[in-house]
Amino acid sequence: MKFWLVLMAVAELDQLVELSQHAEACGFHGVTVADHLVMPTKFDTKYPYSQDGEWFWPIETPWPDPWVTLGVIGAGTKRIELATNIYLAALRDPFTAARAISTVDVFSSGRALCGISAGWLKEEYDAVGVPFETRGRRMDEMIAVMRKLWTGDNVSHDGEFFDFQDVMMRPAPVRPVPIMCGGSAKAALRRAARNDGWLGLPMTVAQNLETAAALRALRVEQGLPADGMRMMFSLAEPLTADAVRQLDEVGGELSAIPWLPTPWDVERFTDDGADFTRLQVKKDAISRYADRIIAKNS
Repeated sequence: MKFWLVLMAVAELDQLVELSQHAEACGFHGVTVADHLVMPTKFDTKYPYSQDGEWFWPIETPWPDPWVTLGVIGAGTKRIELATNIYLAALRDPFTAARAISTVDVFSSGRALCGISAGWLKEEYDAVGVPFETRGRRMDEMIAVMRKLWTGDNVSHDGEFFDFQDVMMRPAPVRPVPIMCGGSAKAALRRAARNDGWLGLPMTVAQNLETAAALRALRVEQGLPADGMRMMFSLAEPLTADAVRQLDEVGGELSAIPWLPTPWDVERFTDDGADFTRLQVKKDAISRYADRIIAKNS
């Protein structure tokens, strides 16, 4: 089982490199960072992944550019994989996105992983001037364009959103950058199945296993090998040895924020009353997670 440290919504930006270095030393496979290009201060859109439609982070939470952030983390680490979970690629143009991702991959010696999703916040698309209704098609075409650009060769493209002839983008990545896709809608699962993997939402073991089976079926339906993709799960039930075993048996990888309490905790990795803004509190939680979970399931 591969384990990922989630750095989403860590407001203490000066801690990110040291947290990543500590995660690497403790046996985590990789780190993930999340993305918002701009944060509307007035909005009607409900957050789709909570029961009440409210998000769990303060509106003032900083969202540093994910690829700049991963480049900095990459310079401070040696082994861990560097992933976005997720990158709102459709808010950008494919040239800017492809070059940023490729640059991180080159400077980290092939450790970049591009996790993308169409997103849910309509007001963010409105602010940038990108139509929300076509974001899925735009992102699909962006994937195709980025894969062309990453060859480092002379390429052309004639599509619905992007049209260009005879361009070259270098540096090309060290190897084809894996593209994993988030979301639970049928279109999102089909996108994940035809690319390199799926980034899961918080789900129970049963729901994750059901989704894994659906993804394999969608790959076969699209003429691809059933087992040719990665799946990064997020667990919304107690983290027991049996839960880890079942997810591992289907080839899953598991993401975690060890210092963040959840409603389904079997055990806590922080002390009662701990100040989660402190670097040492986060590092201690990472160490405990590594000792109790990673060491027993790697």
